Amino acid sequence: MTLTPLQTLGIILAVAAGTQLTRWLPFWLFPEKKRPPAVVIYLGKVLPSAMMGLLVVYCLRSVSWLSVPHGAPELIAIAAVAGLHLWKRNVLLSIAGGTVLYMVLVQAVFV
Repeated sequence: MTLTPLQTLGIILAVAAGTQLTRWLPFWLFPEKKRPPAVVIYLGKVLPSAMMGLLVVYCLRSVSWLSVPHGAPELIAIAAVAGLHLWKRNVLLSIAGGTVLYMVLVQAVFV
């Protein structure tokens, strides 16, 4: 499917407007001088942990626990991420270290 230049421009403008709206909307709804509603404060506290739990479940959804390697690479990588985070308290290091370890495990160790 080929788009005309006008259609392409329309798509670019719509995406740019949507991106800018999502960037500015929180500042418009909750200015610095005004305290956010209690529900927003509550969600700010619980959503990061809930999202991390959701991502762990999503990553483990297709692991075959009954066949070799019985989820060993995944469990080792999860332990490494948790250990790195408890040790260094650096999210980027934890995620990168766990990802690198997992890739080494599935491509070189558990082949």
